[in-house]
Amino acid sequence: MSHENAGYRRLFEPDGMTFGASFPLTGTNRSTPDVSDELHLAKHAEAVGFDALWARDVPTFWPKFGDAGQTFDTWPWLSQVAAHTDEIALGTSSVVLPLRHPIHVAKSAATVDRLSDGRLVLGVASGDRDPEYPAFDIDRDERGAAFRDRFEALRTLWTEEFPELEGEWGTLEGDLDVVPKPTTDTVPLLPTGNSRQSREWIADHGDGWLFYHLPERTLEDYLADWRERAGEKPFVIAVRVAFADDPTANPEALHLGFEAGVEWFRTYFRRLEELGLDHVIVGLVGDDPERALSVFGEEIIGGS
Repeated sequence: MSHENAGYRRLFEPDGMTFGASFPLTGTNRSTPDVSDELHLAKHAEAVGFDALWARDVPTFWPKFGDAGQTFDTWPWLSQVAAHTDEIALGTSSVVLPLRHPIHVAKSAATVDRLSDGRLVLGVASGDRDPEYPAFDIDRDERGAAFRDRFEALRTLWTEEFPELEGEWGTLEGDLDVVPKPTTDTVPLLPTGNSRQSREWIADHGDGWLFYHLPERTLEDYLADWRERAGEKPFVIAVRVAFADDPTANPEALHLGFEAGVEWFRTYFRRLEELGLDHVIVGLVGDDPERALSVFGEEIIGGS
């Protein structure tokens, strides 16, 4: 299919479930992480078997929400990561479309896609940090419509030359083009959460669905419903992982994940794969991120 660039194929062509790691790999999400440490860990994640590196799009820091993502702006950051890695997919989780002008997103995403030889997969969302909407002069109550409008604009801007296009964000009358174009017809787009859309809309328009951590029984229901609506389009979730010192330790709940021994995690991810999950974005928690990446690579990715 025309949207299957190198990153999409890396994540979703394999028969089994694949794994990605989320920035900041150092765990520094309230201040600026050390660039050299982050890039070192990015290369290490690729070396130990991760299939993707995921960067969040957080324009502002709202202390009440708790974090500033990886701090650096998504597009130059992923360009830097692309220059320091070889084949690992690069993902966004996720670009908040109502806060972004679609021409800027189209150009920036296509640029990263080109610079990385087609490794970009674009998670997109409607957003959930309330003060950002007035900061960008966006009506929070209209963000569902704004998401759809910008989503469809991106498709047009990538697939058509000198498009004629009108939205509440502006008008193109066929005398301007947006370049570069992506390596394939369109950068793959994965709506995140519900994005204030129906499941039918997400199944029809998305190249997959990116969701948050779900209990296994709930995930099973979501996957069954998704397969009925979307066929074999991929389903992705994010899970926070903290390795206990005792490899046999039973799980304790974390926000959007677990702390447990490596043996339990090995079984847990095997169950998710059996349910038909396609990809997991792993948020590793701990004081030694390089060791955590190594353990995950050796014991979970290599041991699954």
